[in-house]
Amino acid sequence: MYNLPKITSDLDGKHMGFAWGPGDILVYETLHKASGASGSGSSFIHEVRKDEDIYSPILRKLFNESHHIFVGLQTIREDLPSKSRKPQFVSISKNYRSVIRACMEELQQVAVSTKDGEASVCCLFQVSILLAIELIWNLCEVLFIDAAPAGSLLLHLLDWVRLHKADVDEKAREVLQSDSPAEHRDYWDVVVSYVLQGRLDEARQMLMKQATLQPAARNMYKLMDTLGTQTLTEFDVKWRHWHEEVDRCLQDNSFASNKHLEIICKLLLGDEDILLDHKELLGTWYHFLVTRLLFCHPTVKPAELHYYAQSCMTMFLDSRSVPEPLDSILLAAFEFDIHQVIKDCSIALNNWWFVAHLTDLLDHCKLLQSHNLHFGSNLREFLLLEYASGLFTHHSLWQLAVDYFDHCPEFGRVYLELQIERVPLDTERKALKVLRICEQRQMSEQVRSICKIMAMRALRNNRLGSALSWSIRAKDAAFATLISERFLQDYCTRGTFSDLDLIDNLGPAMLLSDRLTFLGKYREFHKLYEEKRFTEAAKLLLSLMTAKIAPRSFWMTLLTDALPLLEQKEVIFSADQTYELMYCLGELTSSLNSEATGTDRPMQVRISTYSLNPAQITVCKIKAF
Repeated sequence: MYNLPKITSDLDGKHMGFAWGPGDILVYETLHKASGASGSGSSFIHEVRKDEDIYSPILRKLFNESHHIFVGLQTIREDLPSKSRKPQFVSISKNYRSVIRACMEELQQVAVSTKDGEASVCCLFQVSILLAIELIWNLCEVLFIDAAPAGSLLLHLLDWVRLHKADVDEKAREVLQSDSPAEHRDYWDVVVSYVLQGRLDEARQMLMKQATLQPAARNMYKLMDTLGTQTLTEFDVKWRHWHEEVDRCLQDNSFASNKHLEIICKLLLGDEDILLDHKELLGTWYHFLVTRLLFCHPTVKPAELHYYAQSCMTMFLDSRSVPEPLDSILLAAFEFDIHQVIKDCSIALNNWWFVAHLTDLLDHCKLLQSHNLHFGSNLREFLLLEYASGLFTHHSLWQLAVDYFDHCPEFGRVYLELQIERVPLDTERKALKVLRICEQRQMSEQVRSICKIMAMRALRNNRLGSALSWSIRAKDAAFATLISERFLQDYCTRGTFSDLDLIDNLGPAMLLSDRLTFLGKYREFHKLYEEKRFTEAAKLLLSLMTAKIAPRSFWMTLLTDALPLLEQKEVIFSADQTYELMYCLGELTSSLNSEATGTDRPMQVRISTYSLNPAQITVCKIKAF
């Protein structure tokens, strides 16, 4: 299960050995000499889990829900025109994001309600990761999946920023619920924040509250209201006219008496210095980017985004600071470098869930067709295989992984065969689940292996019925023979059969081995006898011996079973059948004599046959024997 151990060392001369497993790593301290010999340096072996998320009850919901979305995505027909497929892909992308947000909300609730400080910190950490994931996914949806053209592109980016900068609405509610909103300390921050997000209608409504308090300045606020009513979606000529009007108002000092309105006017013109003065309200360089595009380049084309993104990140971030992984990922997205986005996410994030599902969706959108890995599998399949392999280490999520392997045409089958053998068969119910999966996929070798394991386990626990059932399912003739022998030994000891329901309903399965056939037929003889169908019972009993189906060691038991039939007042065995019984008895006697040692005397049966019929002679011989 684990790969070959590796050795590493530190400056103190201590060494650490580790072995990679399918879902975790074994780590131990070891003594490693220059000659290559090694010995244990500590009595402890530590298990380091690579993917803790699968053990989070809330995140398991993420895995379960996204599994359903993934399976649904695979059913979309590839022969449909792209215009028909695109809305479906956008809808699926939104569904994925909806699941992420639902998990975030639940984690936040737990973080607030729990009294366990460590658990709260863990939940908040997971929330921060999911926030980053949803931010990246949303941007990829806008740029790659929806592929918004120039004009509507900016509107989508504004929605993206607004969704991930929700603190403005919380602050606005606090201001509006106060006794005097226009005099609240956060009033102008809210107005400016609305402007920075392009929410000019809401900014105008807030400004009206200020105009009510200052009748003398009402004309100035009315002018600002006029500037705010110009729609930025009409673009080009109308936008340029609006931009010139804002600039004229600034140049003629229309707002010189109110510094707040003057700042807003400069923001509407896209003044970079003023924008950067509001870093705290913007929060991030990508918010700065979208606001700058809104007021300076509203008709930006997708191909131009990378230039503005790079310059905005450089302007916004401290020249001495190193960009965070999230910054690099978003920049790669603005540069339309899909593969770099996936690569950076694979490195930065702590599990494969995000990259596996996003890559699968992008692949269905035909955006990854040209990228194959040097070892054969394409990028989509590689990431799905890694993600599914991680799920297989979990006691219940392994069932989800099966569908992911099913949709990896190149190596999925091989991975499933390897991983399914590692699933611990703790209970018979779980074994049946695994078996059903293997049978549905015609994995005959794995089916036999599972059945043999369960049959052996049942046999060790002396559960003969279960052992026989599993061996029949495995079509293992040798093991079925062994268990049939145990059934017969058990019968000889106890005088009754156990697991009658199974034996009575063997059907064609009894043909798997001669011994199993005999077990089934011998039980059938007992049923005929119980139903007083003596003639049929006698015929079946005799055929078991003459057809050599019955083991020689069991012949004496069969002959003893014949006695009640021979002693019936009604003649059950015909003369020919009786002679056959006598012949079988003779063969049994002969074989026992031939096995006798020198100290043993041959067994002889001397019976006077005067005035006895064949049946009576046979009875006497059997009893004498």
